[in-house]
Amino acid sequence: MFRPTPPPGYVADGGAKLVACGVRIDYWQVRANAPFLAVDGVDLEVRPGEFVAIVGPSGCGKTTFLNAVDGLLQISGGSLSMNGEPIRGPGSDRAMVFQSPSLLPWRTVLGNVVYGLELQGKMGRTAGRERAREFIRLVGLDGFEDSYPLELSGGMQQRVNLARALATDPEMLLLDEPFAALDAQTREYMQKELLRIWSATRKTALFITHDIKEAIYLADRVAVFSARPGHVKQCLEIDLERPRELMVKREPRFVEYEDTIWRSIEEEFARARETTKR
Repeated sequence: MFRPTPPPGYVADGGAKLVACGVRIDYWQVRANAPFLAVDGVDLEVRPGEFVAIVGPSGCGKTTFLNAVDGLLQISGGSLSMNGEPIRGPGSDRAMVFQSPSLLPWRTVLGNVVYGLELQGKMGRTAGRERAREFIRLVGLDGFEDSYPLELSGGMQQRVNLARALATDPEMLLLDEPFAALDAQTREYMQKELLRIWSATRKTALFITHDIKEAIYLADRVAVFSARPGHVKQCLEIDLERPRELMVKREPRFVEYEDTIWRSIEEEFARARETTKR
């Protein structure tokens, strides 16, 4: 019997937390007075407790897709669901960690981390502050509870951002290039710290990055988006033992993954250039 080839982001176990099927997202460009198609035909499933990274050429719609998963953008076609329910807007089952920490400058570290809990209104003041302290300790900021954002380094601010997201106990963590603004050394250290924190919480995670090494180091699977309009061109299972040390980036198997993903993205750059010439 004929069996169609499954799309690149498809997983066969049937227990996915997030399911995107033929997702299309477009919006109206006011200045150009024309529609803009950002992603078209995204097929991707994310299992419970899985860490999935998305890479691809600049402008391919990675962040647009993540915003749709968070409920900040409506899809134009296809289906996008979590736990079998369509995503129609933001919800407490998802938490976003943006590239910029976006901390409230007039609040301390403790005040920023507890802020999401205050908005949810699920916990009393004492319980909420204790939960916030728990995640401040988890991200390695014990002793900085009373510090203000301007007194912290960029890496420390992102730790606060991560603690704030985790404190609300989301089912899924969405991360949009959270380390892009950090220097190279701090970025590598934060990658290692993120794996430590993720291993402690085992939250389902969807991570956007331009850094291929970062994606391979962090993820269970790496989805490669095509050039715009983006879709999942390739999805690689990352068969590297956990826990992972930074030295794994020098191993031959890691380099093979990196070469495979680079070739895939280079093909998309070439295709985009040819399309532009026409």
